[in-house]
Amino acid sequence: MAVSATREAMADAGEQLAVLAGRVSELQAAAAQLPGEQRALFEQLQHAIEQLHREALLRLVRGLREEAAAAARLREVVRDPLVFGVLRLHGLVRDPLEQRVRAALASVQPMLAQHGGGVELVAVLPPDAVEIRLIGACRSCPASMQTLRHGVEAALREQAPELMRIVELGADPAAADRGAQAVSPFSPAPGGGFVDLCALEELPADTLVGHRLGGRELLLYRRGDLVHCMDNRCLHLGLPLSGAAVEDGVLTCRHHGFRYRLDNGDCLDLPGVRLPHHAVRLRAGRVAVKLGA
Repeated sequence: MAVSATREAMADAGEQLAVLAGRVSELQAAAAQLPGEQRALFEQLQHAIEQLHREALLRLVRGLREEAAAAARLREVVRDPLVFGVLRLHGLVRDPLEQRVRAALASVQPMLAQHGGGVELVAVLPPDAVEIRLIGACRSCPASMQTLRHGVEAALREQAPELMRIVELGADPAAADRGAQAVSPFSPAPGGGFVDLCALEELPADTLVGHRLGGRELLLYRRGDLVHCMDNRCLHLGLPLSGAAVEDGVLTCRHHGFRYRLDNGDCLDLPGVRLPHHAVRLRAGRVAVKLGA
């Protein structure tokens, strides 16, 4: 009986809130049709009343929070939809942490989906932590940390500034070692410096393909949906790397056997020496390259 009565009370409160909110909306709509001076006067009056109410409610809430018993009772009262709605209107309460976290993640999902990825909520750990997981292409993308930092974390902190820890679970530990093969959809300048080079289908899998861009000879190698791009010039004598052997992620020059890692250009025969390696962006079946130094 008690549960049923509580549900009925909440339903009644919800209906009451809807009626009152509807009446406010009607008056605002009517005021919008008033002549300019009258509308401005109405808006000033509305703002003054809202400020007066906010200040009074703020003092009331602060006073109740000073006493443990009163604070506990306040938390119970705030569950009433009408009370919560008014306090929320004045910025004195926020939606529950989990609700705000879900809203933040939902706001970035469309952008992530365009890149074949997404993000899911694993757990909310009140009062100030959340666990999430990048999924799909975002999970193993070399730009995943940029995606996390510029996109997901930014959205979470905007909606829930009290978060102190944002933990990303299930990250691909090898992604950080694969070099810049892709660009995060949240990159501050996602298109800056990238030049369209060719269609992805023009690059046969596991095959070195030469291209020329801006007077520079390049060598591309496709492995699945990853494309590596480097200078087509061995650092030994400057001879072209076309025709080099590729095995286990290592390119071996056919002239004198110098070896380079495909993912970052590191020379395995000369420590500290790196073959110029260029960022690659894949979008809509096209390959774009951003030339490095």
